[in-house]
Amino acid sequence: MSVGLIESGRSVGGRLATRRVGDGGLADHGAQFFTVRGETLQKHVEKWLALDLVYIWGTGWSDGSVKRTAGDGHPRYATRGGMNKLAKHLAGGLDIMLDRRILSLRQTADGWTLEDSEGDMHEGAGLILTPPMPETLALLARSGVDLHAEDLADLRRIRFGPCLCGIHEIDGEVELPEPGAVQNFQSDIYWVADNEAKGISQMTIVTSHANAKFSRQNWDASEEDIVRELESAVLPYLCAGAKIAHTQLKKWRHSVPLTTHPHECLLARDLPPLVFAGDAFGGRGRVEGAFMSGIAAGKTMVDALKL
Repeated sequence: MSVGLIESGRSVGGRLATRRVGDGGLADHGAQFFTVRGETLQKHVEKWLALDLVYIWGTGWSDGSVKRTAGDGHPRYATRGGMNKLAKHLAGGLDIMLDRRILSLRQTADGWTLEDSEGDMHEGAGLILTPPMPETLALLARSGVDLHAEDLADLRRIRFGPCLCGIHEIDGEVELPEPGAVQNFQSDIYWVADNEAKGISQMTIVTSHANAKFSRQNWDASEEDIVRELESAVLPYLCAGAKIAHTQLKKWRHSVPLTTHPHECLLARDLPPLVFAGDAFGGRGRVEGAFMSGIAAGKTMVDALKL
């Protein structure tokens, strides 16, 4: 089948996001790693390991209370050159249009017609939508697409939490517990990681993440206030004489799926083939959830187009 992908960002990957900082600095500022629980993704990971595309960063993190890092035996995989490299690897050879938003869509006798932000029109027999659900529902509403009541109710139950992220350029060294990160879900700033210790950066660049509750409560606070809170979580790990030279603030409005759909994708009823998918489907969340949802969405679309 002929498949075209339309991506609103300037790069593929979404929250598989890596930012360049200064000369040789890299920071993963979205997904920090991924884990594997099922055989399907594990088969792909074995291939990526053989290519030296991904590697095991660690098997757990300290909570910051002790130097010893607690592991649970599950590998945490990272990507050479940053997590976005994995997305770019998966996108190799695909027909993708970048930096375009879908403004509207309408159903036709033959499927769907979409208009993008460049004024171009796209036609297809089927449509798969993977943006965060609030964005997808807003697109359907302004396009006048009426979903079956049960489908709409199911999709409206999906909830995302935001994340305030700091990318901290350090003048000097930091000392974080092996393998270079602290994760404590009891803290407002629950994640602090050294991208140099992680092995992706040639400079000391630290990433910090705030939890969903703190991020929601402080979303509209001034950038100065948010940065001060994020930096406060990094300061305890600075070595003698080190300082935070600069902090970039990144806001992820739809970062973590808090309420997920029980199935790996959803085929809309009473419409031309329309499939909803993403990391909020299947109950897993995170990278593996998105991966499995994508596979399920493809299979569902193929079956729908054969009818």
